Amino acid sequence: QVQFVESGGALVQPGGSLRLSCAASGASRSHFITYHMGWYRQAPGKQRELVATIFSSGSTNYADSVKGRFTISRDNAKNTVYLQMNKLEPEDTAVYYCNGGPLCRSLASMSNCRWGQGTQVTVSS
Repeated sequence: QVQFVESGGALVQPGGSLRLSCAASGASRSHFITYHMGWYRQAPGKQRELVATIFSSGSTNYADSVKGRFTISRDNAKNTVYLQMNKLEPEDTAVYYCNGGPLCRSLASMSNCRWGQGTQVTVSS
């Protein structure tokens, strides 16, 4: 059974950087390379939002709020997706989740997606 495990969250000062990792377990490499993957976040009292997408082709999309600051990438040899976050702002504080492949067929609508634990990112001085 496929699972995505997020890691790398931490407390960081405004202007700082973090790299989040999302490791896919239970997926063969031949399957993982076909997955479209997304990074999401949910701040307290707010709806979950899609912040970055990487398709199986390697092309990427970003929410306007993170464009130019965040970079999504993937290492198919390691079954892992990353989110490099630079110039972090207090508004980036949230629990960050990754999802895609068989657990989330519709990245944008998030309908019927199954979620993991996420990783907490707190941006504060």
